[in-house]
Amino acid sequence: MMKLNPKRVWVPGPLIVGAGPSGLATAACLKEKGVPSLILEKEDCIASSWKLRTYERLRLHLPKQYCELPLMPFPPGFPTYPTKQQLISYLEAYAECFSIEPLFRMEVKCAEYDPSIGFWRVQANDLEFICRWLVVATGENTEPVVPEITGFSDFHGRVLHSSSYKTGDDFEGEKVLVVGCGNSGMEVCLDLCNNHAHASMVVRDKLHILPREMFGVSTFGLSMWMLKWFPMNFVDSLLLFFSWMTLGDTEKHGLLRPKVGPLQLKSTTGKTPVLDIGTLAKIKSGHIKVVPGINRFVENGVEFVNGKQEGFHSIILATGYRSNVPSWLKENEFFSEENGLPRVQFPNSWRGKNGLYATGFTKRGLLGASFDALRIAEDVARHWNVKTKHFPLEF
Repeated sequence: MMKLNPKRVWVPGPLIVGAGPSGLATAACLKEKGVPSLILEKEDCIASSWKLRTYERLRLHLPKQYCELPLMPFPPGFPTYPTKQQLISYLEAYAECFSIEPLFRMEVKCAEYDPSIGFWRVQANDLEFICRWLVVATGENTEPVVPEITGFSDFHGRVLHSSSYKTGDDFEGEKVLVVGCGNSGMEVCLDLCNNHAHASMVVRDKLHILPREMFGVSTFGLSMWMLKWFPMNFVDSLLLFFSWMTLGDTEKHGLLRPKVGPLQLKSTTGKTPVLDIGTLAKIKSGHIKVVPGINRFVENGVEFVNGKQEGFHSIILATGYRSNVPSWLKENEFFSEENGLPRVQFPNSWRGKNGLYATGFTKRGLLGASFDALRIAEDVARHWNVKTKHFPLEF
């Protein structure tokens, strides 16, 4: 519940929760339309997920032209796939270019629409912000997902989520089990292998692995081009054929493919295909071992679902993230309480009722966030009343 008498702050334009790429893009697009905004960020920096929860070797999996934010391209000297540090420097330059100054260490505890006054009440720390428009920009990946596995407390080694993993140097010479086979799990395994650790990867589900590039062109870019001319199922067939030509039969190595094609699967479930950057070669050579799902932890390792036990020094949970929106947004019509995502699918997942917006929940990365930001700014600008600029900032 809201505090009865917190200090109230009037926000004349939209209030944006989250200073990641989605929030920055929305603020920049609003400013370009002449609409002021205010960003609240619970950490002490912008792009906290990129700065605080990513491993050092991380590069963008898609070419930079598909990851730039509206109104400002990446510097021309950046490589096709920018590094983590290059992306962070770009986002910092972006915030500076558009004079975006979030309020840091402001954790939103509760936000709810008050129909009696027609505004949103947003409680953060000891303040209550009053705004006409509320933009949820916390994204799909706010909280690490830690699966419940029997015997967790029995294991004597170290267990960490991939959000805490920084570099394979910390695991040199160890036997390490990586739970999860998405892009993060694959890349963590590769980094471990390159740093002389003995990596095993849990693969429970079927997955699509595609080469990051085909014929010297980004697989993602090629897919987007082909979708302009051909139906999705035909493009999926071409991608799988070219992947087989490039990568070979992945099923020989315990990596079974779904019956549904990679683009169709992404469109219907949001599950992203893995873009291979070298991990598959390490699996083929035996340097990375593919293992089945975990049944339970034991003192020195795990017991797999096939009944076999194996010892490990460390276990890394590359088990993804989830949205935390239901924990603070008191609204159950636009956002699902089950997964914290908009109930309406892309491309209509950016606007709710009563001035509520969402950006960064499209399961389409930075490209999707840019799509949302542009439309939010256009919609707010149509309703923007310059008279609100003369309201007091506090009351």
